[in-house]
Amino acid sequence: MPRGKFDLETVNKLLGVDESYKAPDKLLKIMFDKKKREKLFREFLDVSTDVSYDWFHEYFQDEQAERKTRKQDFTPTSISNILSILIKNPETAKSTYDVAAGTGGMTIVSWWNDMIQESPFFYLPQEHLFYCEELSDRAMPFLLFNLAIRGMNAVVWQGDSLARTCKGVFLIENPTDNHMGFSDINTMPRTDDVKRYFEIDKWVGDPYPEHIETDMFDWAKAMDKSVQDRQKTFEKYSNAFNYVKERTKSAE
Repeated sequence: MPRGKFDLETVNKLLGVDESYKAPDKLLKIMFDKKKREKLFREFLDVSTDVSYDWFHEYFQDEQAERKTRKQDFTPTSISNILSILIKNPETAKSTYDVAAGTGGMTIVSWWNDMIQESPFFYLPQEHLFYCEELSDRAMPFLLFNLAIRGMNAVVWQGDSLARTCKGVFLIENPTDNHMGFSDINTMPRTDDVKRYFEIDKWVGDPYPEHIETDMFDWAKAMDKSVQDRQKTFEKYSNAFNYVKERTKSAE
């Protein structure tokens, strides 16, 4: 589908706001309501199923970016494509670290490149982790949206990457390990263990509400089933390949 469909009018209508300044708060509330969030995801996908780029790039840059106070300018998609190729080794890289992630443009490009390098039969979200750090309250809801609608597994660290002051940490989990599915959104507690693990110097601002969606027992079962299904698919295609190979030899 052609790009440019997610213009100001379209995005505001989908989010149910009449003024763009209301969008971040409205979207953040939706992100904490799984039923409403996934309904919104489907409405966006009705507009376009091309998930290879950041739908909010132009909308956020024009309407939400804090250019004067925080010098927010977003990396063009063409530059993101080049950087993704330069910084990743497709044979070993299973994770991406994106500082000043904005709405997730570079992370989306990296995720998409991972996707197209593997067969859809074998791509497992659990094998890929995306780590994003972003300071802006305005960008955060759009970043969470972009990661969850694409079924990524990710950590989102909101705060000052240099001072290591942090408002909150999100854990984005694909509970079924299905690359066609959506991800859950979970908040990490403000504990000393979380503080040490994520190298946080100090908690700042009002904490996000405690919010857990992923059932770890169900998630573990889904991971096990996903691995078994992939093994069966591999065996099926290997058998088919060997059959064709043997028939070719016989014909010779």
